[in-house]
Amino acid sequence: MAFISLSTHDWMLGIFLACAVVLFGNGIHYFVFRLLRKDHATARQRSFGLRRYLAGPARAVFLTIGALIVLPFVPRIPPLIRDRIEQIAGILLVLCMGWLAIGGVYVFQSVMLSRFDTSVSDNLRARRVHTQMQFFRRVLIGMVVVLDAGALLWSLHDESLWKYGTGLLASAGLASLVLAVAAKSTASNLIAGLQIALSEPIRIDDVVVLQGEWGRIEEITSTYVVVKIWDERRLVVPLSYFIEQPFQNWTRKRGDILGTAFLYVDYSVPVEPLRAELTRVVKLSPLWDGRVCGLQVTNLTERSMELRCLVSSIGSSENFDLRCLVREKMIEFLRENYPDALPTMRMELRDRREEIAEAGPVPAPTETSAG
Repeated sequence: MAFISLSTHDWMLGIFLACAVVLFGNGIHYFVFRLLRKDHATARQRSFGLRRYLAGPARAVFLTIGALIVLPFVPRIPPLIRDRIEQIAGILLVLCMGWLAIGGVYVFQSVMLSRFDTSVSDNLRARRVHTQMQFFRRVLIGMVVVLDAGALLWSLHDESLWKYGTGLLASAGLASLVLAVAAKSTASNLIAGLQIALSEPIRIDDVVVLQGEWGRIEEITSTYVVVKIWDERRLVVPLSYFIEQPFQNWTRKRGDILGTAFLYVDYSVPVEPLRAELTRVVKLSPLWDGRVCGLQVTNLTERSMELRCLVSSIGSSENFDLRCLVREKMIEFLRENYPDALPTMRMELRDRREEIAEAGPVPAPTETSAG
C-alpha cells in the first residue's frame, strides 16, 4: 500500500512540475513581450516584427529551459533515461536558440529598414539600404545555421561527436571552395550578389531596361533577380547578368527623368504657338515636376519637320504617362488650329494634250526600197 501511495505521489509531482514548466515559460514570455510593447498604438506602428519573428521561438526557448530546470527534481527516473531526456532537451534548446537567432536577424533588418521608406519620391538611399540588407540578411542566416549545427554536435554527450562540431566550422571554408568548383554558375551568382550589394549597379525598385523589356527590380535573391515588367510579367535574370552584360538603369543616381515626344509636321507650321501650347499642357498636368519643358526643331527632311517635345517627371512611370498626354494634346491642337500641318506628299499632274496640239501632227514614217 505504501508503494502505491509513493507512486501516486511521484505521478502527481510529475504533473505539477509539467504544469510549472508551462506556467513558467508562458509567464516569462508574456512578461518579456509586454515590456517590449510600450502601448498598442506604438506597437502597431513600430513593432519591428517582434511578435512575428520572436514570439514563437522565444516561447519554445522558455519552455525548454523550464524543462531542463525541473528535470533534476523529477523522482524515480533511471540515470540512462534521464541522460537521454537531458540530451534531447539540450538539442531542442540549441535548435530553438538558432530559430530565435534567425528571428533576431529579421528583427534587425526591420529596425534598420524602418527609417528608409521606398515609397517616397527621393528614395535612392532607401533602395540602396534595402538591397544591401537583403543580401546581408541571407549571409547572417547562413552563418547562424552553420554555428547552430556546430553547437548541436557539441551538445551531444558523445565525445566522439564533438570533433565533428569543430570540424564543421573548420571545414566551412574548404567546403565553400569545393562547392564553388562543383557549381560554378551558382558560385558566380553568389559572388555577383556580393558585388551588387557593394557596388550597387541595381537596387530594389530600380527602373531598368534589359533585353528590350522595361520594368522594375522587384526582388534580389542570392542567385537571381526578379524584374517586374510593366505588363505584370516577371523576368527572372541571373545575378551574374547584371555584372557581365550591359543594361539600362533609369534610376541609378536619381529617380527623376527626362522624356521626349516627337511630332512630324509640315514646314508651314509656326513653331512658337506649338511651344506655347506645350508649356500650357504640361503646367496643367500633375505629372510634370516643373524642371524641364521645351520644344525644338531637331531635324528637317524633304517632306516634314521634326519637333521634339522634352518634358521631365519625378519618375519613369509618370514620365511615360506625361509623354502620352503631350502627344494627344499636341495632335489635338494641330488638328484644330493647323489642319494642314500634318506632313503631306505633294504631286504635280500635267495635262500633256495641250503640248501635243501645239507641236503639230507627228509625221508618218516613210518606207524606202533598196535598188
